[in-house]
Amino acid sequence: MSKGTLFDKVWDLHTVGILPSGQTQLFIGLHLIHEVTSPQAFAMLRERGLKVLFPDRTVATVDHIVPTENQARPFVDVLAEEMMQALENSCKEYGIPFYNIGSGDQGIVHIIAPEQGLTQPGMTVACGDSHTSTHGAFGAIAFGIGTSQVRDVLASQTLALSKLKVRKIEVNGDLKPGVYAKDVILHIIRTLGVKGGVGFAYEFAGTTFERMSMEERMTVCNMSIEGGARCGYINPDETTYEYLKGRDFAPKEGDWEQAVSWWNGIKSDRDAEYDDIVTFAASEIPPTVTWGITPGQGIGIDESIPTPESLAEGDRDIAEEAYKYMKLDPGVPIQGTKVDVCFVGSCTNGRISDLREAAKFAKGHQVANGVKAFVVPGSERVKKEAEAEGLHHIFLEAGFEWREAGCSMCLAMNPDKLQGDQISASSSNRNFKGRQGSSTGRTLLMSPAMVVAAAINGTVTDVRKML
Repeated sequence: MSKGTLFDKVWDLHTVGILPSGQTQLFIGLHLIHEVTSPQAFAMLRERGLKVLFPDRTVATVDHIVPTENQARPFVDVLAEEMMQALENSCKEYGIPFYNIGSGDQGIVHIIAPEQGLTQPGMTVACGDSHTSTHGAFGAIAFGIGTSQVRDVLASQTLALSKLKVRKIEVNGDLKPGVYAKDVILHIIRTLGVKGGVGFAYEFAGTTFERMSMEERMTVCNMSIEGGARCGYINPDETTYEYLKGRDFAPKEGDWEQAVSWWNGIKSDRDAEYDDIVTFAASEIPPTVTWGITPGQGIGIDESIPTPESLAEGDRDIAEEAYKYMKLDPGVPIQGTKVDVCFVGSCTNGRISDLREAAKFAKGHQVANGVKAFVVPGSERVKKEAEAEGLHHIFLEAGFEWREAGCSMCLAMNPDKLQGDQISASSSNRNFKGRQGSSTGRTLLMSPAMVVAAAINGTVTDVRKML
């Protein structure tokens, strides 16, 4: 087993005890909740006459079901309104801080916690959402959990978990122009597979990650779960501290230096032992786009959709399923594939740096005829900052729609949905069947810059041609 890694240190520091099952009872420092998985958990508490043990360690927001156009209450969607009311009432009843629409702080749960400084190195973080791995970018150990586990954390501030192995994923060197953090993680998942990380925590290391901004690191860690890993993290460094300093919940004044000293102490030791180590060269990573129905079915923009005989035998059945569902032919270049909808946003790529980069490519261009293109900021703070910089004007002038903050079409538990078998160029994290709201809708994952290039050209396009 691993030894001396950040994962081992944080795990040990938060261990309450070992349960009869052999699992660890792990203390959770920060619990994030939203309107989808929490109503049932609160109902379970009430059935058992339990209280929320540490309401000050739980933070709530709304994101999944939030409309990004008409946000007038009550919502048009009756179920969405019921979920909103359930969360509002529960937070009021149990004294849980709640960032509601219009507060100025509402947004996708994995965006608002980092931007407010709630997420910090050395923490254990849990949320009833699979992409909680995002918070690992800060050197935290962050787990997506199910509804019954949300109940457990509310009632006891602990989780019963089996300790993971640790795989170190090293990427070294400079990324080529037009290649982004999204391409890096899609390339890793393509190589290791969607089940390659099962039973592992991923530690992302190497000069490529060291040079990334915090928002780029969040993009990488966000999709650890898509590679099968339960969590993914990056050791904290000066980039981490510079991002956190001065944020709402970050340590202040005299506490700051003490916090940084402690954070430095939880980094993986130089002689840390890992269960596995995998290395990649940044220069070999191309702009990457998925073609199939799993995030592992990705290819470089210059490549063609793989033929069955070019795939490992174990990958052929899912490929055949993908050909049929996606209505794409093996052996055909992915570049030039027609798109109907282009979406920039989500907890993967809805931060201010994502919008800035997307705006660079949108400026001076027009969305192609017949293409619906829209941009959804990841939080109310991101929206305010983008508008202060005039980014919304760039998008609107180019023919994009500019929306309110929310999860939007990432999973379409709101009015933003694909229709029929429309094909989407999406900066989100999953391309499963029906993921974007239509049982026959098709999703191609790519970076925000690539989404903009597709919107302008009406087809999947190599963004490097627009540099």
